[in-house]
Amino acid sequence: MKKSILVGFLGLLGFTTSAQEAEVKAVKQTITAFAAAGDRQDAVALAAYLDAHYRIVMNRLFGSKTVVTMPREAYLDKIRKKEFGGDKRVLEFKEVLINGTTAMARVNFKGSKMTFHSIIVLVKNEAGKWLLVSDTPVVL
Repeated sequence: MKKSILVGFLGLLGFTTSAQEAEVKAVKQTITAFAAAGDRQDAVALAAYLDAHYRIVMNRLFGSKTVVTMPREAYLDKIRKKEFGGDKRVLEFKEVLINGTTAMARVNFKGSKMTFHSIIVLVKNEAGKWLLVSDTPVVL
């Protein structure tokens, strides 16, 4: 009896771990595709990775003394106008945490124009797709 409970527990643990790994991989793929679309300045492709409530939260960024938020449409407009994006960046994932249908990732984006560290929050929609809901960058 004890042996069968232990085997069942280990099997459940293995299933949970592989499911968690699959979600982490999906989050990383979403962030990588988001970054690539931004690098290409492709607002149409980029929009597919952003939740309707997406916003960038900039805390004292670029010399500001306040917190400034930029909603999804303003961000996409800056991509369309080529004010943002257009730099081939290398991503370094520092941490990905999954909490049910919400995830958080700490990611370093290194490009020739700018390097920054971001905390990105994602939500999983009803179709099972991960979407970015916020990005809080710190420029180095």
